[in-house]
Amino acid sequence: MGKIYFISDLHLGAGTMDNPLDYERRVVRFLDSIKEDCDELWLLGDIIDYWFEYKYVVPKGFTRFLGKLGELSDRGVKVHWLTGNHDIWIFGYIQQETGAEVHTQGGVFELQGKKVYMAHGDGLGDDNRGYKLMSGAFHSRITQWMYKWIHPDWASAFAHWWSKKSRLDGDHFPEYMGEKNEHLVLWAKEYMQQHDAPDFFLFGHRHIMLDLMLTRTTRLMILGDWIQHFSYAVMENGQMMLDQFELDDSLYETEQRDGVSICF
Repeated sequence: MGKIYFISDLHLGAGTMDNPLDYERRVVRFLDSIKEDCDELWLLGDIIDYWFEYKYVVPKGFTRFLGKLGELSDRGVKVHWLTGNHDIWIFGYIQQETGAEVHTQGGVFELQGKKVYMAHGDGLGDDNRGYKLMSGAFHSRITQWMYKWIHPDWASAFAHWWSKKSRLDGDHFPEYMGEKNEHLVLWAKEYMQQHDAPDFFLFGHRHIMLDLMLTRTTRLMILGDWIQHFSYAVMENGQMMLDQFELDDSLYETEQRDGVSICF
């Protein structure tokens, strides 16, 4: 039995990054480092900072990352992409080109004999009515139909401007607020009052690393992100742990082809 890896909140292409290409390369190097022992890879949302598929057009960039997902899929790794609030507009391209299975709703998944509730986490336990209205609009088929008639250059420029402005204006994620104040923790506790408790809750969205025992048998993890933490969870033989990817120059693979050095 191999390992199952979980990552979230890469926000590839975000305008606030100093060098978005370097971030993408770091993610690819991580994926390269796990390919030998990875049975499944779960992407828990906000993988790309902005994504919208037109009928014949997809956003520019992410070639290395999407190619690596395709490579993993071709090797027999089961790749799952659970959408978040930044990558909700995936309609078919990701599935066709990378072989990933896309999930638009969170829920309980059985992995290595354990029940794992997974979701990106946006909106769970948070009663912000403005956010809920905006989220509902983004999920609306009518909104999506109207949006697709905007020229891709204009739509992409606006989306990147909005994302960057919200972060620069202070729309950031606070540090851990304590068990009594974290929306995802409170939501998980309420969930367990109405459903059978899973072995694990696994979330993204908050951009913090958290490993919390809710009960003697139920554990909650928040995956962090790949902007500051470069963090992930790994499951092996039914056991889960959080870790961080440390850059290792030995992961660069260099081949000499006809006297040309090609680095991946």
